[in-house]
Amino acid sequence: MTDPSLADDLSFALALAASADLVSIDRYRALDLEVRIKDDDSPVTDADTAVESVLRASIEASRPGDAILGEEFGGDADAAPHRQWIIDPIDGTANFLRGIPIWGTLIALAVDRVPVVGVVSAPALARRWWAARGRGAWTAEARRAPRRLAVSDVDDLSRASVSYNSLHGWAGAGRLDDAVRLARASARDRAIGDMWSYMLLAEGALDVVAELDLRPYDVAAIIPVVEEAGGRFTSVEGEDGPWHGSALATNGALHAPVLDLLAGREDGDAPLPGRYSTESSSSRPA
Repeated sequence: MTDPSLADDLSFALALAASADLVSIDRYRALDLEVRIKDDDSPVTDADTAVESVLRASIEASRPGDAILGEEFGGDADAAPHRQWIIDPIDGTANFLRGIPIWGTLIALAVDRVPVVGVVSAPALARRWWAARGRGAWTAEARRAPRRLAVSDVDDLSRASVSYNSLHGWAGAGRLDDAVRLARASARDRAIGDMWSYMLLAEGALDVVAELDLRPYDVAAIIPVVEEAGGRFTSVEGEDGPWHGSALATNGALHAPVLDLLAGREDGDAPLPGRYSTESSSSRPA
């Protein structure tokens, strides 16, 4: 059987996202939302499971030969299927629970374990981002025409804006000092979190995003968007793909310097550049 074209797969993924949005936005801020705590202490709602159920049913009907890996109903992350849909029904469930609009559905298609299609849909923000290998990265807001994405051209870490996503995540991995060193070396640091930080990077608003304690469904859809916007995505150790438990996304120009910093390869006797350097007279930006 011949594989569908990437254009067909992208169109299908966008249709999946539209279906997911109808389910998730209907349950957003619902007074009767059902919540439980999973074994890993993360929350899951009836919206998470309902969205994943809808997506799985559609994929099984339209792409019956394809494998599926989802956050709520699993799949084999270690298998090597030719085609695998990787879905996070609601990325940012904690935000969803608290009425914070930074959450979304992540839908990826990996071919031979390489993500080639990615859709990130955030209905509470009225935003969607998408990409397919060789077709560019795009975003659209409600009632506006799609626009193509491009990462920033910042090539000096001391002028960069970075997001480390969560100090708890870095501390839990025993790498809090790495997050602090990255923040010190930059011009501006924030913990924006979840899928939105990567989308801001693809739009050129951020220059570096780094995060630990991840699963493939947390980042698979993000990779095509970042890379097709001209950026680079690896683990914090420099490994390609969504399979290594961490993420470093940059505008490309800053990737090697950040990898070096996180690996401790900068000159330990030299003061770090940026706003926290003892040799810098700049004050902390707002």
